[in-house]
Amino acid sequence: MATRRTESPMHVRLLESAAHLLASEGPSGLSTRKVAAAADTSTMTLYSQFGSMPDLIKAVVDEGFARLAVEFDQVPQTGDPVADLGGVFSAYLSNARANPDLYVVMFGSASLGGYRGSPDDTLQTGRYTYDYIVEAARRAVEAGRLDALGPVAIAAQIWSALHGYVVLELAGYFKPPESGVRNVLQPMLLNLVVGLGDSRESGTESARSWFADD
Repeated sequence: MATRRTESPMHVRLLESAAHLLASEGPSGLSTRKVAAAADTSTMTLYSQFGSMPDLIKAVVDEGFARLAVEFDQVPQTGDPVADLGGVFSAYLSNARANPDLYVVMFGSASLGGYRGSPDDTLQTGRYTYDYIVEAARRAVEAGRLDALGPVAIAAQIWSALHGYVVLELAGYFKPPESGVRNVLQPMLLNLVVGLGDSRESGTESARSWFADD
């Protein structure tokens, strides 16, 4: 997992241990004793770092979105906003691959049971990362490459497509993962971009830079 801040190694181990237990066992498998043991520390250290188990789970979710934001921050902007959308696609996939336990926790694929907040809190948590996708869509709309459906609506379609693919890849449905990117994700996103208003020719040219490492 990619570390985003200068937190202590113990702080990071506790977050990642809790995320792994939630992803593999669900909330019934989560306890202060198990998290502390997995992080090779004491329950006292856990409480000193996070205060309570609900505080720890909230920190796990917050950390997942913070790491995604770090990936998005590194996406460059060029003169081709549709090519730049590929940077957003790649950053999203890269983050999920680097942090699979955090990913399934932050987006609810792993049940949080009684640790889950209210519906309103859940929807707002990490909302700021969605703004990166909205901004990328806005640039493509303003350049005349995508229809004026609205950046928020476009971003919602992009996110839905990305999330659906990522969940399936993390579950092992595409082996090797690279074939899934080549045969499923890239053509799906290209078809989406074309459906949102770009020409097939221009979209195909811009998509040449997407997922260059896969």
